[in-house]
Amino acid sequence: MLIVYCLNFYMVFFMFYLVGLGLFDEKDISLKGIETLKKVDKVYAEFFTSRLFGSNFESIEETIGKEIIVLDRTQVEEESVFLKEAKEIDVALITGGDPLIATTHSDFLVECARDGTDFEVIHGSSILSSAPAISGLQAYKFGKVTTIPFPDLEYNYFPKSPYMAIEENLKNDMHTLVLLDIQAHKDKYMTINEGLENLMTIKDNLEREGMIDENSLAIGIARVGSKDNVVKAGYIKDLLDYDFGGPLHCIVIPSKLHIVEAEYLVHVADGPKEILDDL
Repeated sequence: MLIVYCLNFYMVFFMFYLVGLGLFDEKDISLKGIETLKKVDKVYAEFFTSRLFGSNFESIEETIGKEIIVLDRTQVEEESVFLKEAKEIDVALITGGDPLIATTHSDFLVECARDGTDFEVIHGSSILSSAPAISGLQAYKFGKVTTIPFPDLEYNYFPKSPYMAIEENLKNDMHTLVLLDIQAHKDKYMTINEGLENLMTIKDNLEREGMIDENSLAIGIARVGSKDNVVKAGYIKDLLDYDFGGPLHCIVIPSKLHIVEAEYLVHVADGPKEILDDL
């Protein structure tokens, strides 16, 4: 709420807050985020783009001292009741990670600007920065990010775009962060193993020789931000059966390695020692 005093009267402007929760649990929420959520009138949440696997609703509610109203995709993208209410009360929408990574959320700010609704964004840690960092690879050498969706098994349809994005990055000597599909409404989260299997299926479906095969190096990353996070480097053929544990997962496909990157992968990420010999 913003109060503006003008001579003998004052004007009250209500606020819409878009708050990122970070990566894993309620302890990742910034102090600014907690203070904001404690003072607003109503808190909504969407967890279909991301969610905190180290927390439940009760622990987040206990942290902010307020009830959370969880919305589904239709309620968020089509109804957007929180934007209507932000004209009369202070409202917050919370989501995992950083709130502006999902384009859906940036659309809310456009709508606020058009309607004259004041808004504030409170950022949270994101997989887009944390995964490249914990992979040990140099951040400026990452190219286009891609996502592997769940295939349509009924029609044996495996979208080629993730594989093509990785190849394009490799041609430009760039690493690739590969995000894995989330279908929270079905409690379905793609694993590293499934993602790599899909890439190999796409390779087999190509009518040419691909740049990525089972002998390619990959890095599997699980549960970033937790105490039991996993960062495991290896050849795809060896990672296909590796147990990475529970979600959320992502993959990094490295390009040509610098010596510092290779040493990290061998000594920190338990990668094959022979990658040092290939430099």
